[in-house]
Amino acid sequence: MNKHAKLALLSLVYNSNPYIYPIREHPKIMVKTKDSILKDYQNNIAAQETRISGLKKKLNNISFSRLGLFVAEILIIAAIINIGFHPILTCLLVIPFILFLMLVKKQSAVQVALTYAGQLLWVYQNEANQILTGKNGYDSGEQYQDELHPYASDLDIYGAGSLYAFSNRCNTERGMDLLAENLGKANDKATILARQEAIKELTGHIDQTFHFRAELQNHQPEQLRTIQRKLLHDLPQQLRFTNKAWLKFYVKIVPYLSMALFAAALIFGGVLWQIVGLFATFHAALSFLNLHHINKVYYGFTGGANLLTAFSGIIKWTEEVEWKSTYIKNLFAEKEEGIAVSAQIKQLAKIIQAFDARLNVILGGFLNLFFLWDLKCCMYLVKWQSQYAKPVMSGLARVNAFEELISCATMAYNQPEWTYPDLEDNFHLKAVALGHPLIPESTRVLNDFQLMVEPTVDIVTGSNMAGKSTFLRTVGINMVLAFAGTPVCADKMSVSIFHLLSYMRIKDSLNDQTSTFKAELKRLKMILDAISTSSNALVLIDEMLRGTNSRDKFLGSKVFIEKLIEQKTPALFATHDLQLSEMIADYPEQLRNYHFDIQINEGEMNFDYKLKHGPCTTFNAALLLKEIGLTLN
Repeated sequence: MNKHAKLALLSLVYNSNPYIYPIREHPKIMVKTKDSILKDYQNNIAAQETRISGLKKKLNNISFSRLGLFVAEILIIAAIINIGFHPILTCLLVIPFILFLMLVKKQSAVQVALTYAGQLLWVYQNEANQILTGKNGYDSGEQYQDELHPYASDLDIYGAGSLYAFSNRCNTERGMDLLAENLGKANDKATILARQEAIKELTGHIDQTFHFRAELQNHQPEQLRTIQRKLLHDLPQQLRFTNKAWLKFYVKIVPYLSMALFAAALIFGGVLWQIVGLFATFHAALSFLNLHHINKVYYGFTGGANLLTAFSGIIKWTEEVEWKSTYIKNLFAEKEEGIAVSAQIKQLAKIIQAFDARLNVILGGFLNLFFLWDLKCCMYLVKWQSQYAKPVMSGLARVNAFEELISCATMAYNQPEWTYPDLEDNFHLKAVALGHPLIPESTRVLNDFQLMVEPTVDIVTGSNMAGKSTFLRTVGINMVLAFAGTPVCADKMSVSIFHLLSYMRIKDSLNDQTSTFKAELKRLKMILDAISTSSNALVLIDEMLRGTNSRDKFLGSKVFIEKLIEQKTPALFATHDLQLSEMIADYPEQLRNYHFDIQINEGEMNFDYKLKHGPCTTFNAALLLKEIGLTLN
């Protein structure tokens, strides 16, 4: 096949599926560039804004219609008061009420659509904003920060401006926990490959994932966990008051009694209306006597109907897709009997939604006086809980797992230039055009780097601000991405699985009465303990022993490097101390020198941030001191 024919075939493949990633033979041919992705988001934003405007107009029209029906009902009641009961007026009294209820239902549906459109708009706006400004409206993961973690603090994994803040699209507590766990440890090779496959598959369903996220957008992270606890533990206890045979029987037949009594009163009138009044009074007393129990049941689900409806919709989507990846298939490992979990949750949502009728004073009062509505909803919950509470737990847990995978898939979709790394079994790291994922593409500098066949300690020297620390973090954070199963910020990367250990941002602590030097010693002890037990450690060190004098700093660093060489532990060691680079004379096979330098033109410093072989020969401290009025003689 000639070159032109191959390009034509590639074009045909791309056009048939706009979300596939580039074929490896042509890594620079992208179906979706970042510009086209941004344009899609902006088009979706405009479409949602138009939809929201139309729904708001519809709501206004319904509100005016409801007001008209309310006025009509008042006028009919006034006519009955003046004229007396008449069959025609009685029938007319019912018509506005029925139409009013229909409009209430219609208004509720339009309001739900409006709320959802607003949530979907937010999702699209968030993605556009992140591409344009780097800001993400989801949780930044501050709660997962831990100074004792082997690498998280040094590599900016959690917190403001972190990898977590960049990638998170979760809105449930457990979903956020899962993302934090996958960024906080290296998965095994089989899991990483399975996650890569799952994330690629979800990227192909990216449009549906926006709707998945929109359904959960306006709900608090703890709500899902609260509902799970409610269903499994609280609800059975709170519904015990319904275990009275006579109450169950009466609640079951009361709708028929009410309709029969109303029909008789409408036809015959007179004393039957007084009986209707006594009937309603009895129901009011019965509801009042059980109000404490009813409120406990209801308030455990306050605001839960919309959330459950959202869960039903998104779980139904996960059930309907014929997933290919093993990782996602395993989320459905538990066999589900009877109706699907989404239908089970929808039934619960309908019960809670029916329960919400009590929020409308007029409607709720009428339903409780003549149909014992609150008690009936409690009876429905009893039946539902006994049949479906446990199987629904697995479905709700899938929501968390999908949220976490969708976070990774969205990041992959928004970064079409990133690539999935190859996983090697033996000691290995090779990266081509490796960049820091949190640095904007416009200012990001790419470097090639690879480890030798045997472990080495690589000394990286260079001027202040030349890029040493950023390079160490670039290597580390991309390995975190690789071990989580996501694409990495590189043209190509192959890596074996490492136990990452870092020593970069060492802080003192007044509360713990810990000096900087003591904190450094604790970190070194942690690394030494880890490399003594781990066969796949990789150490990233930036300017060791800042908290002591220059002589001890050099000697301590030298001894530590020798320990790493003895343990055959690979390391990247950034330092200003050129003496350390001279250790290559004693360890020519175990040590390598790299540097970042500056170019000085007419007293001006220029940084290219490119990694170069050998020790650094140009430094900028004298120039920087001169800028603030200090001159070195």
